[in-house]
Amino acid sequence: MRKHEFSISPRSRLAISKTVAIVAVIVIVIAAAGAYFFLMHKSQPTLNVSTLTDVAQLAAPDSLDPATGFYVQDGPLFSAVYQELVEFNGSDYHNVVPVLAQNFTEEDNYNSFVFNIRPYATFSNGMPVNASDVWFSLYRTILMGQGVGVSNYVGLLFNSTQYSTDGGIALPWGVCDAIQNVTGLKTEGNVNLTAKVLSQILSNFNPSNSTIMKIMEYPDQAVVVLGNDKVEVNLLPGVHYKFFLTDMAAWWGAILYPGYIDANGGVQVNQQNDYVNLHGAIGSGPYVISSVQTGFSTITLSANPNYWAKGHSVPTVAQPANIPNIVIDYGLSHTDRLEDFDKNDAQISYVSVSSIPQMESGYYNSSASSSILDNLGVTPGVLYISMNEQVFPTNITDFRLALEHAINYTALLDLYSSNGNILAKEFLGPISPTFPGYYNPDNLPMYSYNVNEAIHYLQMAGEQGHFYVTLPNGTKIGDTSGSALPTLDIYTLTPVPEVMQEELTLVKTELSQIGISVSIQAVAASVTDNWDSASSTPALVQLGWVPDWPDPVAQQLIPLTDINDGGLAGDLAWMNVSTLTEMYNTLPFITNTTEQEHLVGIAYKRTKASPLLEGMMKI
Repeated sequence: MRKHEFSISPRSRLAISKTVAIVAVIVIVIAAAGAYFFLMHKSQPTLNVSTLTDVAQLAAPDSLDPATGFYVQDGPLFSAVYQELVEFNGSDYHNVVPVLAQNFTEEDNYNSFVFNIRPYATFSNGMPVNASDVWFSLYRTILMGQGVGVSNYVGLLFNSTQYSTDGGIALPWGVCDAIQNVTGLKTEGNVNLTAKVLSQILSNFNPSNSTIMKIMEYPDQAVVVLGNDKVEVNLLPGVHYKFFLTDMAAWWGAILYPGYIDANGGVQVNQQNDYVNLHGAIGSGPYVISSVQTGFSTITLSANPNYWAKGHSVPTVAQPANIPNIVIDYGLSHTDRLEDFDKNDAQISYVSVSSIPQMESGYYNSSASSSILDNLGVTPGVLYISMNEQVFPTNITDFRLALEHAINYTALLDLYSSNGNILAKEFLGPISPTFPGYYNPDNLPMYSYNVNEAIHYLQMAGEQGHFYVTLPNGTKIGDTSGSALPTLDIYTLTPVPEVMQEELTLVKTELSQIGISVSIQAVAASVTDNWDSASSTPALVQLGWVPDWPDPVAQQLIPLTDINDGGLAGDLAWMNVSTLTEMYNTLPFITNTTEQEHLVGIAYKRTKASPLLEGMMKI
């Protein structure tokens, strides 16, 4: 979970039925190589190639530790500094390429994966990357118990039942037996002792120690060291998951140098490493973190002088750095992001669609101003306004339908018009069109903008909820003997990007046409941590969700429509459709694509027809 361009918490999941996916328009004039994901500009205007400045990030990272950092803005930096066994193909989000791994094989119908590590791969300090580093890194991520490890490996590399019943301690499956059978300690069934021993092993990691090596080589566990350059990653017994390689491809699969971790705080159960949070760790990527300003206001990356891929044939995402230094300035104002780019003080920026003409006209090199933009395409995620179906007044189905039909979606799309192109897309969620076959398999129709129909539903909602609203012409509808509907708050995260403010203002205006008064409440991300129950979650929340990895079922459909993911775990509308919840127990683990897509179609029909979901509002 973790890639949002709109200052949205990566753990804030979707709770809607229809959505508008926003095209990420990032302004770029030249490419940096390696895993720092820039687009190559077509005309490549003049640029100081010794330093590239990026002002596109609206907020600073929450951590420099890939086992802790879980926000969208972490992604570019982490991808430059840290690497995984496999990573996303730079031109195809749905496929992976070997990076630290030289090659890999899938075994037992997606239950086991064997990786042969490149014998020449090294960390930035020159130390070799080997199989024991993989064991250390994955087990560290899980044992730390932060959102990164828990969210991405629960039910895959550690048992969810054990985790929930044993004090919230995540243990890689099989490690209890491995420790007991090698050392004789009675760790089987003793979660606390196992966690303590594993923490000691990881905090004093010495793969030359024969006992530690035997534990890592023990066959029946999540990660097995098969040799210096060969490692096996095993899902829980009986679990078959065809998207696992794409799960590992992001930074929660990052391989770190153990010695640096142990010299700076080690690995503690369910705890972050404060030192690594502030300074980062030693990775194997094409860049290293060379400077960090207070509060992460500015972070400088420098080319890794010991980068292992030099002179070797590697995928595009693993190419050596071509630009010596990258300076990332976080949290600049919209005006500064626009002006810095036009002056060429910054070469990567992020602005609202309405400012694109101004950016082009003010660009310092007028001969290149017509070609300074590259369209990155539609993101594999959604923006939305969730409607909590367990609190008043959004607990009334007809009220939700009234809101759904009151919004002019064409006008919303027009906010993303630039040079005659609409840089946004409307679609029927919760799965986005970036997943062909899974997206709306039966071509169900969208909801329509119809003010009269909205008023019709609002009349019925008022009668049910004993409230009334006053239309602009003075007519009262609903239960006129009841109370006037109070002003409704739509909560969103601060800072609110300009284009999002425009959208919310339009929504506010549209709802006023049916007599509903709306106030926009921008709050800090920390406020959302309290939305852990239906009663504590606001009736209306504007957030968004981009999947952690490209699994349309487990990363979009399920978290956004399952009561088990209520709140910030995904389902901010607190929807509860029992037939779907039962189906979701097995749906993610079906490896036959045709069968899985068929069941997704059934889920779409159930959500479209369900009174709990009919009224989910898109934005």
